[in-house]
Amino acid sequence: MKYIIKWVVLGIAVLCTTLSVFGQAIVDPAAQPKVFSQEGKADLSNESVAAFMPNQKTVFIADGQTIVVSKRSGDKWSTPVTASFSGKWKDWDPTMSPDGKRLIFVSTRPLEGAPQDKAQENAHLWYVDKLSGDSWSAPKHFDAPVNVEGCNDFGPSVSGSGTICFCSRNRDGNQGMHGYYIKWLGDHYDKPKMLALNGDKEIYDPFIAPDEHYIIFVSDNELYISYRKGNDWTQGEKLSANVNNGKGNFDPIVSPDGKTLYYAQDKAPGILMVPVKIPLAAKEN
Repeated sequence: MKYIIKWVVLGIAVLCTTLSVFGQAIVDPAAQPKVFSQEGKADLSNESVAAFMPNQKTVFIADGQTIVVSKRSGDKWSTPVTASFSGKWKDWDPTMSPDGKRLIFVSTRPLEGAPQDKAQENAHLWYVDKLSGDSWSAPKHFDAPVNVEGCNDFGPSVSGSGTICFCSRNRDGNQGMHGYYIKWLGDHYDKPKMLALNGDKEIYDPFIAPDEHYIIFVSDNELYISYRKGNDWTQGEKLSANVNNGKGNFDPIVSPDGKTLYYAQDKAPGILMVPVKIPLAAKEN
């Protein structure tokens, strides 16, 4: 019996080590995060999250509570200008669909049918759809079950199949800040499911991969990664110490080509970027 117990313990240790390696392997521990900067933009202190078009030549950025847009020419980014759909109300946390046809963001702008001269009390998820050229539709509000009256929703991301991840505080009777996962069923959204990715600890800013095989999220002010396992998710594993350096991280996203991790940090002058490699072996088992 003691030999059986020994091998069981060893197996658990190997599994935990493997998961830890997956978490550490995303970022080279020797890589130093750099600031993502744009031409003519001296003050980057208010920038917190980036949302790239699929070709990575256009990026939407949360600059305080306004969404701005910048374009790349060669290796330089233009001075950001206010996006066509932003600037009047408080808008932040932009995220781009993998096909570049929809941008989702957080806003306190008034709902249709409400007085249009006053912001609503709650922060909800809104979206704009891509039109021709650089044009976007007027902002549209997600109805229930995505947005719920009396709840604040933050940190959205969206997969290639339309699944939305976001975080919300005290929603559906759950105390504290939790991550949620809500699938698109072709003509409507399913009921949100809570993401338990780090035990009973709070979850912020869940970024879901285009193919939904991983989620990078914030917990205890540090970045973690969780991998899909059947219909569930593995417990989150911390990223390496050069990213989780105790300065408070938030708003993680991975570039459309899967090669760069972007995130914000309490003590950093803007959005940080570092090369990333997601282990393919960590897909569903």
